[in-house]
Amino acid sequence: MAGEFEGKVAIVTGGATGIGFGSAAALVEDGASVVLFGPDEVALKQAVAILGGDHASYVVGDVRVSANVQALVNAAAQRHGGIDIVVNSAAVQPYGTVETMSEDEWDRTLGVNLKGAYLTGHFAVPELRKRGGGAIVNIASVQGIACQTNVSAYVASKGGLLALTRAMALDHARDGIRVNAVCPGSIDTPMLRFAASENLAGRTEDEVVSSWGSAHPIGRVGKPEDVGAMVAFLCSDKASFCTGGEYKVDGGLLAKLGVVLPD
Repeated sequence: MAGEFEGKVAIVTGGATGIGFGSAAALVEDGASVVLFGPDEVALKQAVAILGGDHASYVVGDVRVSANVQALVNAAAQRHGGIDIVVNSAAVQPYGTVETMSEDEWDRTLGVNLKGAYLTGHFAVPELRKRGGGAIVNIASVQGIACQTNVSAYVASKGGLLALTRAMALDHARDGIRVNAVCPGSIDTPMLRFAASENLAGRTEDEVVSSWGSAHPIGRVGKPEDVGAMVAFLCSDKASFCTGGEYKVDGGLLAKLGVVLPD
């Protein structure tokens, strides 16, 4: 797919680290110019330096804030003459049930994980339409389909993101805008490492991550580039008949039942 995205412009929220960075790297590798977005300027600068300043830039902001997202879209369109791709990867994953989680934490999670995708769509769809169409990829999660315990806000946000993906795909198909979601399993990112650090139970962080990897039939946790490859495919012309879909990158996790038969 060398040069697949030559002349294309992509916005990647949460693009400084993890799956967002892996997605941005895959797009840059195939010729895109990317504009990364997030709240941590130091991390954004480091990401741009790795990707290469000729192909990457950044805007600092909060994906929950309308004016910040509008500034992102305006900056990308002005710098590059338009926008062709949007990857919504910004996310947080706090722990808590509906009983134990505070209202502020619930609102923060739904704001980053779900409202952020609404806001990027709200401002970016007109820019995509000007280019004759484009692609939006929402980074959801296997936990939008099935879930563990104690992550009520996260799973609500990711389930909502899958529903929003279908709505956007239908609403904007006639604009030539394809909208799809990717559902990763356990991916070795700062978010996953944070989750591991919160669930040590006498183990090291690496031991926790390894145990989560063993739950996947492939036998390991994924890497950001595993998800980035799927994102790049969905943004490419090779996926021209794909819209409104949910694509698992989960090492077979959701194909597996909990029942284990003897060898």
